[in-house]
Amino acid sequence: MSRGTDLILTALAPAIWGSTYLVTTEFLPDGYPVTIAMLRALPAGLLLLLVVRQLPTREWWGKVMLLGALNFSIFWALLFVAAYRLPGGVAATVGAIQPLIVIVLAFALLGSPVRALSVIAGVTGMTGVALLVLTPDASLDFVGIAAGIGGAVSMAAGTVLSRKWKPPVSLLTFTAWQLSAGGLLLLPLSLWLEPPLPALSAENALGIAYLGLIGAALTYVLWFRGISRMEPSAISSLGFLSPVTALLLGWWALDQHLNHLQILGFVTVLAGIWISQLAVREPRLAAPA
Repeated sequence: MSRGTDLILTALAPAIWGSTYLVTTEFLPDGYPVTIAMLRALPAGLLLLLVVRQLPTREWWGKVMLLGALNFSIFWALLFVAAYRLPGGVAATVGAIQPLIVIVLAFALLGSPVRALSVIAGVTGMTGVALLVLTPDASLDFVGIAAGIGGAVSMAAGTVLSRKWKPPVSLLTFTAWQLSAGGLLLLPLSLWLEPPLPALSAENALGIAYLGLIGAALTYVLWFRGISRMEPSAISSLGFLSPVTALLLGWWALDQHLNHLQILGFVTVLAGIWISQLAVREPRLAAPA
């Protein structure tokens, strides 16, 4: 397939992730973030395992558990801490630092070149996200900021290590392993931190099924596929599409209004993504020793 096709298919993942806020607020019971995260990952992972019928070999168990923790357990847990401790706009803006972290980790772990345009793209995208979601009265919280940065580091490390450790199996199998591992690690945390879920309505079940089958299984197959074919810096910048999708869905489905700064932010985010794709053709600024 062409690089354009790879880019579009990979971009579908963060675009779909942007619907998580709408689904969570409109379809799911309130106050069970870790439990919902576990139900999003574990059933989808086990279902994929039933399809692929292949478990990791002994040398892959440790890597799979670490990747499951980085890409799902730690990332989602810290994401929810940031969401509870910070206004949504601040949390999203802090999380948008992830592409810059990916550039550093890809240089350190993969020997990927540091390109000026990649850095510019990361800063541009982060600025666009801030214009999209920050409000003038946004407040800061140290624990929330630390959780947001920690979540960004976790996802960035998972992205880079997923590129570094190329498994001898299909992408579907690799996704099944990671989702199952992430869900299993979240299971005791959900039992410890949160009360049992109430009886689920058909609407709740539909929301959980969407987040698991579409928002996790399908999207992460596409995401890991992109990681295997494209540079980490080009991949991570696509994450800027999540707040864009969330904002557009809020405007379309929840009758939320868009102001001029948000429209400017939308354009700025797209510019950041475009610059990041140009960056792969730029000569490197520095080479690893």
